[in-house]
Amino acid sequence: QVQLVESGGGLVQAGDSLRLSCAASGRAFSSGFMGWFRQAPGKEREFVAAISWSGDWKYYADTEKGRTTISRDNAKNTVYLQMSGLKPEDTAVYYCAARFGSNWSGSVRDYDYWGQGTQVTVSS
Repeated sequence: QVQLVESGGGLVQAGDSLRLSCAASGRAFSSGFMGWFRQAPGKEREFVAAISWSGDWKYYADTEKGRTTISRDNAKNTVYLQMSGLKPEDTAVYYCAARFGSNWSGSVRDYDYWGQGTQVTVSS
C-alpha cells in the first residue's frame, strides 16, 4: 500500500504562484510515475503533470506547459507541483497519484494510488 498526502492548496489571486506537495509513505518503489491531476466542480478529473521515479522524465498537459513544473525529492519521498500565473479556471481539487507501470500515463485509470486532494481556489 502507498499513502499519499497532498498539501499546499489554498485561496490565491489570479496571477499568483503556488506550490503543492505530495508526501508518499508505505510501500517503497524504485520505478513508476507520480502524477498530478485536478478536478473542477462538475468536470472530470484531468491530467496535469507526471514525473518518473528518477525524475528524468516529465510530462505535462498542453495547457500547463510553460507555467507548471513538476519535481521530486526522493530523499523526502515528496513530489511537488509548482504553478505560476494562476487563473480562475485553475480552481479545482488537485490530486496526487502513483503509478507502478513502466510507461507514463495521463489516464486516471492507470494510476494505482490516490491522495485525498487539496483545494486550490483562484480568485479574479
